[in-house]
Amino acid sequence: MSSRYFPNWRRVQVREQGAVVQPDEYLPMPQSVALGAQHVVAMFGSTILAPLLMGFDPNVAVLMSGVGTLIFFLLVGGRVPSYLGSSFAFIGGVVAVTGYTGSGPNPNIEVALVAIVVCGLIYTLIGLLVWWVGSRGGDGATWIDKLMPPVVTGAIVAVIGLNLAPIAVKGAMGGGSFDTIMALMTILCVMGMGVYARGTPQRLLVLLGLMLAYVLYWLFANLMGLGQAIDFSGVTQAAWVGLPNFTMPFSGEGAGRAINYGAIAVIAPVVLVLVAENLGHIKAVSAMTGRNLDPYLGRAFVGDGIATMVAGSVGGTGVTTYAENIGVMAVTRIYSSLIFLIAAAFAILLGFSPKFGALIQTIPGPVLGGMAVVVFGLITIAGARIWVVNQVDFSDNRNLLVAAVTMVLGAGNFSVEFGVFRLDGIGTATFGAIILYALMRGMRKAS
Repeated sequence: MSSRYFPNWRRVQVREQGAVVQPDEYLPMPQSVALGAQHVVAMFGSTILAPLLMGFDPNVAVLMSGVGTLIFFLLVGGRVPSYLGSSFAFIGGVVAVTGYTGSGPNPNIEVALVAIVVCGLIYTLIGLLVWWVGSRGGDGATWIDKLMPPVVTGAIVAVIGLNLAPIAVKGAMGGGSFDTIMALMTILCVMGMGVYARGTPQRLLVLLGLMLAYVLYWLFANLMGLGQAIDFSGVTQAAWVGLPNFTMPFSGEGAGRAINYGAIAVIAPVVLVLVAENLGHIKAVSAMTGRNLDPYLGRAFVGDGIATMVAGSVGGTGVTTYAENIGVMAVTRIYSSLIFLIAAAFAILLGFSPKFGALIQTIPGPVLGGMAVVVFGLITIAGARIWVVNQVDFSDNRNLLVAAVTMVLGAGNFSVEFGVFRLDGIGTATFGAIILYALMRGMRKAS
């Protein structure tokens, strides 16, 4: 670990075919700007979809993804290349505590914002502990691995998708047969991009699939009159530049009910998912760059935690490191952390465009419902992929039972109440997986 807080970035003049550009290197400005824009495109689809599914303002989410990325960059000293975008892990908890029906702005957003800020605070405290352990010569990653091994993290991630499945199906069914058909068509658009597209379009399957489904809906509804037409009046009236619709946790009509300990109990456990995601992403980048980034794990947690608190304080979603952007780095083999400063700047500029936000708000409900089916399904499979990649041994009854019980608790939305605190499916499954594994780890392995 270098004694310098920030690296001494070196410009790469000529890059051989297939060579790796390390985090402390950078390319000439034109190439760096283009790569920064590409990272914005990569995160775009998921970062705007998450707030729409929760009833949050997508402009605020995009803006805070840029701000969060800058915070993360400063905390890790520019040594860990990563982009922070809207986290899907919050969707189930936010929908549960606010009663959001999936259409328009969320009227109870303040209840969720307080819980998101608390989740970010817990995340920050965990990061400080890992940072402290690392500074004393310990290995923060080791005890986190013991607390949440792949069988646990895989189950937790998969449960998020399964718990959200009823919401996705309800949104896809919509208000009639036309809505259902358009939702199914949206699913086919995304699948088509994922299977038949090549190169960059395939990596942007969520965004491009959404755009194609949007165009098809417009053709059928606006031109052929088969469904509710898309209203563009808000787009034409919106200004090109302006402040997004910030919402403070203690503002508006919801201020009196903002401090809801039950909501905090539901959303706060998401911190364990964020820890698992960040840990996995850092290990992935370490493997790709050939550098040990574990010493910066605590800083990364703190950066992500503070970014989540800041986002929740102004009406944004919680944030997390993005696998989409890690995928872009894997393909380009360019890991320069300075590129993410450029990407953050682009995102902040988009966040200050009300016209951009108004356009996003015109996305039809059936299209969002179809996208939810795909995205929540991908979340579920991402959990299973953790098991496969880490070769989790399900012949070991400890692993088998922990995963089995966790999945049913989450998918069935098993709820537990402790006075004013209430844990819904995701929270119960999360803590259940960790506690069950800890209890069974000491038991003798079944022969």
